[in-house]
Amino acid sequence: MAGSDVESAYEGHRADGTDEAGAVGSVLVVDDDPTVSEVVAGYLQRAGFAVRLAADGPAALRAADELRPDLVVLDLMLPGMDGLEVCRRLRARESGRRPVPVIMLTARGDEDDRILGLEVGADDYVTKPFSPRELVLRVRSVLRRAMRAAPAGESRLAAADLSLDPAARRVTKHGRELALTLREFDLLAYFLRHPRQVCDRERLMREVWGWDFGDLSTVTVHVRRLRGKVEDDPANPRLIQTVWGVGYRFEASPATEVTSAAGTETEADRA
Repeated sequence: MAGSDVESAYEGHRADGTDEAGAVGSVLVVDDDPTVSEVVAGYLQRAGFAVRLAADGPAALRAADELRPDLVVLDLMLPGMDGLEVCRRLRARESGRRPVPVIMLTARGDEDDRILGLEVGADDYVTKPFSPRELVLRVRSVLRRAMRAAPAGESRLAAADLSLDPAARRVTKHGRELALTLREFDLLAYFLRHPRQVCDRERLMREVWGWDFGDLSTVTVHVRRLRGKVEDDPANPRLIQTVWGVGYRFEASPATEVTSAAGTETEADRA
C-alpha cells in the first residue's frame, strides 16, 4: 500500500466510515507495517467496525480530516512524521469539536514511550507484540467511554470558572470551550462530582477509567495535562491540588458552587 494513500481495509465501506451492513463505529488504523495493519483491520472488521488504513503521518492526518473516524489506532514508530507528532497535530486541529480517541501502539515497553504518548493526548496504549483480540477489547472500551451517556438526571456541573455538560461532553472556561481528551474529560467530571475529597491514584484509575490494575503514572500524566488546561497557573494549581503521599483533591473556591440535578451544594452546605 502506498504510504500517501488512505485505503479501505475491506470492500463495501463508504467514505463516511460506515458500510452497508451498518458498522458499530469507524476506526482509522495507522501503521507502516502492512502485515500489522491487515491483521488489526481484520479483527476490527469482524468485530463490526468500519476500518480505514493509512501508512504514514500525512496520510493519517488527511484521513482524519476526510473521514472523521470514531477512533484512531496509531503506531508510534512511523516513517518521517512519528506517531507522537501525528497525535499532537490531531489534537491541535480539534478546537471546537469533540476530540477523537487515540490508542497508541508502541514497539517498545519503555515507560518513557507510554508517558510521551499520554502527554501528547493519547487515550490508551498497547505495547507490541500484542493480541489483536486485546486491541479490539481496548477499542470497544475506549469507545464505550467516549459515547457513554451522562448519569440519569445529571445536569451541568460547574465550579470556579469551569462549566461541564456531561450529556454534550463539553467543558468551557470563561465561556470558551476547552479541548479535553476522553480521559481528561472523565477525570474532570469525577473531580467535580467529588469536590474536596482526597482521591488516591488507585481510586482514580479504578473509578474513572474502570481499571483494576495498571501503571499509576498514567493518572499522574493526565492530572498534569488537565491542570494545563483548567488552571490559570498550572505550576501553582488552585483547583486540582496534590495531597502529598496520598493523591489529589479538587478544591473549590469559596464562591464556587458545584451543581447537578440533585441540587446545589454551596460552601455553607459543606460547612
